[in-house]
This record gives sequence, C-alpha cells and structure tokens, in this order.
Amino acid sequence: MSELTPSTWQVFKSVLASFFGVQSEETRQRDFTHGKPGQFIFIGLAITALFIAMVFIAVKVVLYFALSG
Repeated sequence: MSELTPSTWQVFKSVLASFFGVQSEETRQRDFTHGKPGQFIFIGLAITALFIAMVFIAVKVVLYFALSG
C-alpha cells in the first residue's frame, strides 16, 4: 500500500466525517485522488446500517418503557 493510499481506518474516519459534513480539503483531495471507491461504499453502507439498527433499538426500548408503565 502506498503512503498516499488511505488506510481502512482513514477511510472510516473520512466516511464518518462526511456523515457530519465536516472534512478538511486535504483529506477530501486525498480520498478523491488516491482512495478506492469500493472501500468508501462498503464502509458507508456499514455505518448506515449500524446507525439504522441503533435508531431501531432505541425506538423499541423507548416504546417498551412507555407502554409498560
């Protein structure tokens, strides 16, 4: 792996930053010039699925406690 190619951890951080809409211009340039699209797509889908699962579980817990009392 070349020094310019983002590592899996760097891709994860970039995708997470994009979810919040914050990322440095330097990182964005590195991602678009040296990153592999498949990595970003896979990690983006994984983070999205995790977020949906967390929201689903949170709603289930709130409804359980709201309707049991």
